[in-house]
Parts: sequence; C-alpha cells; structure tokens
Amino acid sequence: MVLSYATAFVSLGFVTKLALDAIKEDGILSLGIRSLLATLLVFSYFEVLPHHPIGVSEVHLIMGSTLFLLFGLAPAAIGLVAGLLIQGLFFAPFDLPQYGMNVTTLLIPLLAMSLLAKKVIPENIAYKDIKYTQALKLSTAYQGGIVAWVAFWAFYGQGFGSENLAQVLSFGSAYMTVIILEPLVDLGVLAGAKALHGLKDTAAVDKRLFSAAS
Repeated sequence: MVLSYATAFVSLGFVTKLALDAIKEDGILSLGIRSLLATLLVFSYFEVLPHHPIGVSEVHLIMGSTLFLLFGLAPAAIGLVAGLLIQGLFFAPFDLPQYGMNVTTLLIPLLAMSLLAKKVIPENIAYKDIKYTQALKLSTAYQGGIVAWVAFWAFYGQGFGSENLAQVLSFGSAYMTVIILEPLVDLGVLAGAKALHGLKDTAAVDKRLFSAAS
C-alpha cells in the first residue's frame, strides 16, 4: 500500500504539471470542458460498459487512446483520475483502498503512450487522419502497460506461485481482446469527428484532432 501511494503521488504530480501546461497553452476553460467530458467517458467505461472479473482483476474497456486522441494528454489524465475516484466514492467504495494502485496503473501507461504517439504519428498529420496501424500501436502500448502494472502489483503482493501466475496470465489474455477492439473504436470515433467540423477550434476537443501540430 505504501508503494502504491508513492507511485500515485508521483503520477498525480505529472498530472498537475500537465494541467498547468495545458492552462498556459489553451486556457482553463478549455481544459475544464475537455476534462469534464473525459471524466464522464471514464465513468461510463467503469460503470456502463461491460466489465468482468478475470484472474487477478477486472477487464474494463478503458479507451485510453480514445481519450488521448479526442481531448489531449492532460484532460485524458484528469478524466482517468476523476472518473476512477467518482466510481470508487459512489459505486465501489471497496476499491478505494486500492485507489493508489489503480491510478498508477492507468496513468503511467497513458504518459508512456503519449510519448509513443509523438514517434508514430507524424507532426503533419491530424489525429482524425491516423491509420489503423498507428491506432493499434497506441492501443497496444496503453493496454499492454495496464497489464504490466496489474501483473506487477499481483506479483509484488502475492508472489510468483503457480496459482497467482495462472490468474495473471488469464487476465493478460483477456485484455488482448481490448487491444484488438480499441483501435477500431478509435477509428470509428475519429471518423465521426471528421463529419463534425463544427467542433474544430472549440474547447470541446484537442486542437490536434483536426489540425497538424504547429
């Protein structure tokens, strides 16, 4: 538990810095609107979409790359933090003691995925125009990061016994379906964004969704 609080503290420190940078670049209103929308989506991921206990944890359709592509890094991170907290406070209080673990598990892969996005998506391409292979790389990085962190917490807390190992493997195998599905969701959402040109230059979405990097 102490380790989870330490890693969560570091993760939240990154989120704070990202939020401050986003306010300087886009303003607090834009950050607030996008963060609110991201929070609502994250809450729906946990409470509305199907989720099943498999192995050492539950398999959720946490569309981290979708949040990132639509709203940007800082709002996506804030949405994950806030959505997870709301879910714990009002619907799953038994999860609150593991909040530090869960926050770390969701945020660190998001930060890593954002670095990968800079390498796999050229600056002259808007997010709405990315290809399936690019979306798949982002999804694999994010969901793979979640599996890696869940496995770390499981092995750290319960050791490398055969039963625990089998549960970790079953959880990781189940998450492969999310890795395959998420790029399709991303492309579907981005295709919808192409038809909604009215969102361009609004506070509701990240500027990179419609425009190449400046």
